[in-house]
Amino acid sequence: MKLPSLNVLGQPLEACSTDPVTGFFRDGCCNTGPMDRGLHTVCALMTAEFLALSKYLGNDLSTPRPEYGFKGLKPGDQWCLCASRFLQAHEEGAAPKVRLSATHQATLVVVPLDVLQTHAADRRRDYLTASGTCAATSGIGRIDPSSRIRSSMNSDRSCGRPVTPALR
Repeated sequence: MKLPSLNVLGQPLEACSTDPVTGFFRDGCCNTGPMDRGLHTVCALMTAEFLALSKYLGNDLSTPRPEYGFKGLKPGDQWCLCASRFLQAHEEGAAPKVRLSATHQATLVVVPLDVLQTHAADRRRDYLTASGTCAATSGIGRIDPSSRIRSSMNSDRSCGRPVTPALR
């Protein structure tokens, strides 16, 4: 089950990325629901600084993990981050830019809107736009299941304690 697909601005949630495929539901959107304990809701533009911080904190997003169909993230990629990890990066001075239009409104439970706006990329359009909006009733539908990362990577653990060292 998903929560309604609305962004932090109260409008329909835009897709974050389908290359690489992101989101807790691996549907390209930062949708969330009761099973997403890590709240993977912030559509962020990866930077070398953020990827290094994440790796240092034990969540290596940059190393390829072919056994999970994960190529590894690089600067410029867009990825649905855990709201708490984004806030931590903000407090450490290493927060990446975010796409407000593709960041789920559930993020506001953890990250204040003014903090997100400080890091907003939407104003400058310095990102690649994934096409479409994210329907609240769509499951994993648009993505070929054979191309998705194994569902075991979507554990119920928080972003600070991943089951595997990648993909949180």
